[in-house]
Amino acid sequence: MTGRRGEGSWSAPGRVNLIGEHLDYNGGPVLPIAIDRRTSVTAELRGDDRVSVTSDSEDGTVAFTVASRPGDVHGWGAYAAGVFWALGQAGHELPGLDLQVRSDVPVGAGLSSSAALGCAVAVALRDLARLDIGDVELAVVAQHAENEYVGVPSGAMDQLASMCGSVGHAVLIDTIGPSVELVPVTWSRDGVTLLVVDTAARHSLRDGEYAVRRRQCDDAAAALEVAALAVATPGDLVRLDPVLFRRASHVVSEAARVRDAVTAVREANWTRLGEIFTASHTSLRDDFEVSSAELDTAVAAALDAGALGARMTGGGFGGSAITLVPDERADAVAQRCRVEFAAAGWADPTVFAVVPSAGAGRER
Repeated sequence: MTGRRGEGSWSAPGRVNLIGEHLDYNGGPVLPIAIDRRTSVTAELRGDDRVSVTSDSEDGTVAFTVASRPGDVHGWGAYAAGVFWALGQAGHELPGLDLQVRSDVPVGAGLSSSAALGCAVAVALRDLARLDIGDVELAVVAQHAENEYVGVPSGAMDQLASMCGSVGHAVLIDTIGPSVELVPVTWSRDGVTLLVVDTAARHSLRDGEYAVRRRQCDDAAAALEVAALAVATPGDLVRLDPVLFRRASHVVSEAARVRDAVTAVREANWTRLGEIFTASHTSLRDDFEVSSAELDTAVAAALDAGALGARMTGGGFGGSAITLVPDERADAVAQRCRVEFAAAGWADPTVFAVVPSAGAGRER
């Protein structure tokens, strides 16, 4: 960077959802953290309406105009192009930019690499175009980009976590508002670590099963005549057919687990939080049916090696598990996961610790 006006570098973090899986599109609360893995975007203003995007991890250059429309750009570049489109739809005038992307958020690991890219581009545009738009509103714009431009029917959790994260805090999100509340996280001072187990089984939310789950939840809410499935009660669910009953059972029970988890975090009751993690995984595996053999193996291995709790995180069908581990058991948990994956003939999982970190913003 030369420091000329119209240049700079912005970044946004990936996220780990502690609890509240598949609730952000069902009107339920969620409790993610922004993590210390980030996507950075270096931007330079152009004199026209063109945008070029290059990446340290992808070949070639993605090129489009600020007026591009859904369907014009495909692949990873669509996550950047979609932000231009969504901000334009919101009535903002945008400049052309040259963008260079670099990231250490694993792609396809369920850690929201796509939201990190979208949010990094969004905060760069906010600054360079001098847009008067707050973090929550900008996160919703980035979600709109992912939904309508890219075609991923996700809720707003990923973007809100990436935009609103804070060092040492989880982000409690009311997805109906949406609104956010920061909750202090103190497990590190109590000798507890949050590990991510990246199974190397890649997922994509553009694949069909995620959309099927969302449609099933919409069908269940319609059958129950509720505005959002998360507000249903267990007694309501007996009216549903067996498949929708299982899907709705996860949503309703997971919403209760989020409330319990917030209490556990505030009370620094890490044993209880671990139990909630494990109960969530059981529900995701059996009722929502979005786990995988790799995720189940990672969870079982972590628990066998002394973890307080473990669960899949993210949309599922691959990706990552998280596990809450006493510091003295962290190496044993990581090694047990590797041993079990080797025994199954799978690639070695990547295991690393994460800490609650800052949200999107300017680096320089």
